[in-house]
Amino acid sequence: MQRFKNKTALITGGTNGMGFATAQQFIGEGGRAIITGRSEETVSKALTKLGDQASGIVSDAGNMKDLMNLQQEIRKYAETIDMLFVNAGYGKFFPIEHVDEGHFDELFNVLVKGSFFTVQQLLPLMDKGSSVIFNTSVATEIAMPNFSIYSAAKSAVQSFIKTFAVELTERGIRVNGVSPGHIKTNIFNNTGLNAEQIESAVHDIIPTIPFKRQGEPEEIANTVLFLASEEASYIHGTEIKVDAGISVIR
Repeated sequence: MQRFKNKTALITGGTNGMGFATAQQFIGEGGRAIITGRSEETVSKALTKLGDQASGIVSDAGNMKDLMNLQQEIRKYAETIDMLFVNAGYGKFFPIEHVDEGHFDELFNVLVKGSFFTVQQLLPLMDKGSSVIFNTSVATEIAMPNFSIYSAAKSAVQSFIKTFAVELTERGIRVNGVSPGHIKTNIFNNTGLNAEQIESAVHDIIPTIPFKRQGEPEEIANTVLFLASEEASYIHGTEIKVDAGISVIR
C-alpha cells in the first residue's frame, strides 16, 4: 500500500517506541517522516534505521524555546505537514504524598504545554485534508495508584481532541486521538526504576490485561496511520482505544 505517497508526517518523540514504529510504517507506505527527539544521539540512531526518507530534529517537548523554533526547523525539510502525531512524552509515577512541584511541572510541561504549542506552531504548515493525532493514554480511563499527575496531564491532552477539532473544522484539518493501553515502550525509563524493578512492574501488569500481553508499538502505529488516511476521512474529534479492552473489561 502507498497511502502516503508524496505526504509528509511530523512525529514528535519519534526515536523509539510508538513514534518510531509510526515513522517506519509511514515511510513504508510511501511517505516522508520528520521525527523529533531530545538528544542528537537518539535522533541519529533512529535516522540510521529509518533511511533516506526520514529527517530528524533535536527538540524537547518540555522546552518552550525548542517549541517556538520547531516550525523554522521543520521548514528546512518540508513546506507542508500532512500528518502531525503529537506523541512526545514519558511518565513518572509517585504516591500523592511524594509528588513535588518539580514532578508536577515536568509532566505538565512535556505532555500538556508541549502538546498544545506543538500543534499551535505547526498549524501554519498544515493545509486542508491534513490530520492531527494526539497520543493520550488508558490512564485517563482507569484509576491507577501513583498515576495522579500523569493521568491528569493526559486527561488535558484528551480534552484537546475535542476543542481543537471544533476550532480546526473550518480549515478542513481533522483532529483525533489514539489511547494506548500497556504497550512495550520505554515509558518507565525516566521513572528512576532499575531494570529489575521495571521487569517486576511489567510482570505485575500482564495479568490485568485481557489479552495477557503488552501491545506492540506497531499496533498503535496501525491505528495512527488509519486515522491519518483517507479511510478515516469521516472520523473527527474521536479517540480510539488500543488497549486490549482493559478500560472496559474488568
